[in-house]
Amino acid sequence: MSAPKRNLAYQTQHKTTPIFWLMAVLTRIKKLIDGELNHLLTVNRSKRPWHMPIIAAITISFPVFVGAYFDALPSGIKASLGAMVILNTPLAGKLPFRLVTVMAWGFAMSLCFALGLIAQQIPPLKLPIFTLMAFGIVIFGRYYRQPPPAGLFVMMAGAIALFIPLPLEDVMPATGLVMLGSGFALVMALLYSLFLLATRPATPTPTYSYEPDTITESVIVAGFVSLSLVIALSLNLSNPYWAAVSCFLIIQGIHLRTMWIKQIHRLLGTMVGVGLAGWMLAWGLPIWGVALAILGLMLCIETLVDRHYGLAVIFITPLTIFIAEYGSGLPFTEQAYQEVILARLFDTMIGCVVGLSGGVVMHSTNLRVPLRRLENWLLARFS
Repeated sequence: MSAPKRNLAYQTQHKTTPIFWLMAVLTRIKKLIDGELNHLLTVNRSKRPWHMPIIAAITISFPVFVGAYFDALPSGIKASLGAMVILNTPLAGKLPFRLVTVMAWGFAMSLCFALGLIAQQIPPLKLPIFTLMAFGIVIFGRYYRQPPPAGLFVMMAGAIALFIPLPLEDVMPATGLVMLGSGFALVMALLYSLFLLATRPATPTPTYSYEPDTITESVIVAGFVSLSLVIALSLNLSNPYWAAVSCFLIIQGIHLRTMWIKQIHRLLGTMVGVGLAGWMLAWGLPIWGVALAILGLMLCIETLVDRHYGLAVIFITPLTIFIAEYGSGLPFTEQAYQEVILARLFDTMIGCVVGLSGGVVMHSTNLRVPLRRLENWLLARFS
């Protein structure tokens, strides 16, 4: 037998041994782990202007400082919720388009917050109202192809309003505070857009048309976000809205791999973030300290969010806890914040699992086919 044939025979025999298969499996696992770690640890280059995080942090924290000045911190935090629409300011298009976009999200923010407060007074309406809010937010963001955070903070405001204890006579004043915050964000968006248009070349205004499966995907997202809230409610968790917000963040990914990476980022970031939140809450900050903390956290989040989502979540966790708990106006004892931190971690885990499950369903055909038929019927019937 010639040498090449002997080598071929040896390689063929060697490939059938258990050791060879074990080494092949280990090599494959190592490549998979290296690939996942590369995705998890990669820090991207920011695509936004360097001054955008500064403008966003100032806009969102300014109402909190005003509330601290008048010794009305909960009111300032409610207004800061409305001011979060500054994050929806487009970086492309002409001035009217940018302002109309911010105004639309500001209206959505105020409407969802008011609906949440009203539904809170009639408990059976909580879930139907939240589902309708989620569907409206998702379909609005998808039709206009809004980049992150899209409707995240609008949904968060509506979800928080469902559960913060507020008497009926305070619904209008609280909604007015959110509207004031949105109005302030609109003014800041106007000034910032004028600055961008004066210092950067003008870009064409985006045009939109209906994309297939917009209704289908919106129904799936709203359904699974509502499911996460139902699970959290059935488990009697103290802050069930965090499960819905976490689910919304995960399921918004376009691809399953994106959802998986986001889920890992959110879980790891939340684990570190609850530790940071507990450490900060243990300081017993005065109202001015809370305002400064929100400014610093917001600056860190907006600096990191498009570079590395997991690092941003570390700061998102204490920020949302500060907004939800200090904004409620209730006394915040050490035992209370420990319960909040544990509940937040558990809610996040529920939301991530449900969100990833929703992503699997969204990318399967078993549910999409009947929903697509319904969508086509609706478009044919009402177009």
